[in-house]
Amino acid sequence: MSERTNDRTTTVEPTRITWSDHGTVRSELWRSESGWPAPTTVVTGNESLTATAALRLAALGTAVLWTGDFHAAKQLLVAMGKRLGTTGRPRNDDITAAFLRSRDDALRRSTLLGMLLVPIDADGTIPLRRSPDVSRATANAWGTTTEASVVSLRELLGVLGAEGWRTRGVLVPALDAMIHPHYGVFSPVRGEYLDLVAAAPIPPNASVAFDIGTGTGVLSALLAHRGIRSISATDQDDRAIACATENLARLGFADVVTVENIDLFPDGRADVIVCNPPWIPATPKVATDYAVYDHDGQMLAGFLSGLAEHLTPSGEGWLVISDIAERLGLRSRGSLLDAIEDAGLVVLARMDTRPTHARASDPTDPLHSARAAEVTSLWRLGCST
Repeated sequence: MSERTNDRTTTVEPTRITWSDHGTVRSELWRSESGWPAPTTVVTGNESLTATAALRLAALGTAVLWTGDFHAAKQLLVAMGKRLGTTGRPRNDDITAAFLRSRDDALRRSTLLGMLLVPIDADGTIPLRRSPDVSRATANAWGTTTEASVVSLRELLGVLGAEGWRTRGVLVPALDAMIHPHYGVFSPVRGEYLDLVAAAPIPPNASVAFDIGTGTGVLSALLAHRGIRSISATDQDDRAIACATENLARLGFADVVTVENIDLFPDGRADVIVCNPPWIPATPKVATDYAVYDHDGQMLAGFLSGLAEHLTPSGEGWLVISDIAERLGLRSRGSLLDAIEDAGLVVLARMDTRPTHARASDPTDPLHSARAAEVTSLWRLGCST
């Protein structure tokens, strides 16, 4: 790949990892779509390696490149996870501290479990006994491979899981159709916010809409399904652009929705502008965090600050957001209302719903008190003048 700096293009060499295989030094491409750094020390391992020993190596910064049976590698990963268990630290009544601790724990767990590696041949197959056919999943996630590489088994299993979602799709009852999320694109499995968009009253005679941060394109599809005939869907992620384009074409909305690689707003004004930004204003740690964590609330702030100048006189901005950040002590309701007012906006109405996902009713979750009280809202915003 290349980077442009001061109008000059410089080549950045792909990261490689090196290890010894029976006295022969080998080197292959390191692949991590989540942005994990390449391990500097790698040893080979097989069924003789215990979970305790693998974790001990991982804690020292040494990765294990698996050479044995693929299913045995999966079993080892599960055993490593069980041995990690929980931190054993007492709960803190401060929910913000509990949230920060849970993120640190999750990062530590991901780092350690990510040190079990598997090889991928240039044709996208795994050269291990009893390995599944992953060529389609890896091609969809990474593009066509031309060189052998090494990847974390945990990340590869994520790729395979994402391929399952892409193949099966996610049913959206309001559309009576399936949305097929791609790898790395937030899946619309939490249907409560979709129901809000499907039920919110559309301004009279609305004909133009913007969908900011479209992702899978599901909100654009809902607006098109409800009769809006000109929609601009924007996103900065190439995977999201491809995913939304494919979904909207499959649903028959390709002539209604234009998918554009743009940061926030396209040119012009719209009668409805909808945005479902990441709900938690915290720093993403890895690439896959960006669908959930909005660094310093930048996307939310950008949407609110630019909304008034892109709305028609009677248009509405629909902000779809949970109050989970407020319940975690990361943002106050007052700061959100101040940001709306400072942007020259007024709250026309708000529609609320409760989440139905399993974690909202799991008393063992250290953040249960916040999740159990969470409310997801669609804020209908208009210009104050």
